[in-house]
Amino acid sequence: MVRAEGLALDYVDVRVPDAAVLELFVRANGVNAFYASPALREHCCAIRKTEPLARALAGKGSWIAGLRREQSVTRRDIAVEEFDAVHGITKFNPLADWTRDDVWSYLRAHRVPYNALHDRGYASIGCAPCTRAIEAGEDERAGRWWWESADRKECGLHRRPIAIAASGVVR
Repeated sequence: MVRAEGLALDYVDVRVPDAAVLELFVRANGVNAFYASPALREHCCAIRKTEPLARALAGKGSWIAGLRREQSVTRRDIAVEEFDAVHGITKFNPLADWTRDDVWSYLRAHRVPYNALHDRGYASIGCAPCTRAIEAGEDERAGRWWWESADRKECGLHRRPIAIAASGVVR
């Protein structure tokens, strides 16, 4: 059982990347390949995040994400309900219309646990080497893949096919 600030969760489904595929990628491209090019960063995300999500969603009828339109230019068109063609199921984004203030008001009012990195300026949290705290005035996703352009701020969980990771092909 997992406990978070008085909240008990009976079940947490942990998913990890395929170790053999990850090892091949790192051997071929280096441990920090994600910095070398957008293609290698996307491939790294596919192995570490997108493929494990695909396994988690296999056989499911729908899934829920916390995407919000105001988070970035890549999310401005997020629908509350959409068909996820990659996984062949319905995807719900119930927070699509919410602002950052809406989220934090809800968290405070309902005493919802959250990642303590938010208190240190991390507005969007992902893999450690690909995430930094944001500066005043930056958009919420500016701390993700900051070395890339703003229109590339997605790991693949929400918008692109998973063929790269599933194939095991190493670029």
